[in-house]
Amino acid sequence: MASTAITVGKIDAGVGRIVLRLHGSSAVFSELSSTYPLKLLSPRIEQDGVAVVYNMSYGGGLVGGDRIQLSVDIGSGASLVVLTQASRGSTKVFKTRPGARASTRNASEITEQRMTVSVADGGAIFLLPDPVTCFRAASYNQLQAFHLARGASAVLLDWVTAGRKSLGEEWSFARYYSLNEVVVEGKRVARDVMCLEEQGENAGPLERRTLCERLAPYSCYATVILWGPLVDGVVTDLEAAYRDITVFRRNAPPSLLWSLSPLVESSSSRQGRIVRVAGKETEQVKHWLADALRALEEVIGTDVYRKAFV
Repeated sequence: MASTAITVGKIDAGVGRIVLRLHGSSAVFSELSSTYPLKLLSPRIEQDGVAVVYNMSYGGGLVGGDRIQLSVDIGSGASLVVLTQASRGSTKVFKTRPGARASTRNASEITEQRMTVSVADGGAIFLLPDPVTCFRAASYNQLQAFHLARGASAVLLDWVTAGRKSLGEEWSFARYYSLNEVVVEGKRVARDVMCLEEQGENAGPLERRTLCERLAPYSCYATVILWGPLVDGVVTDLEAAYRDITVFRRNAPPSLLWSLSPLVESSSSRQGRIVRVAGKETEQVKHWLADALRALEEVIGTDVYRKAFV
């Protein structure tokens, strides 16, 4: 019997693609693919026009040298909720794979995640992941770009914790870098960058302080970018709460701080907003976010919303 050779093209590790379209009242994936160490799972839900994808990794987290590259394409009228199903409530970033020797080739490499999202008119992206937790000496880069049509909506949550405080790893990672860029109809409306790393020897004339000292007393920092018609309810609630804040002198920092700012001035009645939150405990920040964004229940459904803040 003659044998037939089958040639399979190489698929790069860590690559994923999501293509979501609206068919009737249902949000349907025309493509949902991923390669190790990235894993994409989509459970069946009942909410019309809404789909959920869990962005996961094998082994309970990412390690030095892992490269994740995810592209997302959301069609008109479809809404995608992106969640993570991480171990113990956070996305872990290790310097090396648990159980591996420190001399493995990935030990000194940076872990990197890239996401590029395109949303058509009337579509929506709700990015509601668990916070990132970097272990001791880990280095992590996260670069996310969102290209929105004029009538698209977005809720983009990005947050990071101090690390494993119980093991003395409070802000003890090597580097954390996160970039979120939002472009609407070709115009950039937001470019938010957070870079956390120890100061070098040439830090300037001021006394050199550790990263932990500079970020104290808070152990969790979060940023939420809001845009589009589907977030009007959230913006209305936040603006009402922000107007009620009373500013007065304190003898000690509060356990949680938050602010609300417009992204750009626009001729439209709808403006983007950016929310920043800092809390002494991650659970405090999670509970605050769950309450602040609760109006999203009407958009994505109560059951889906609760999955984001369990």
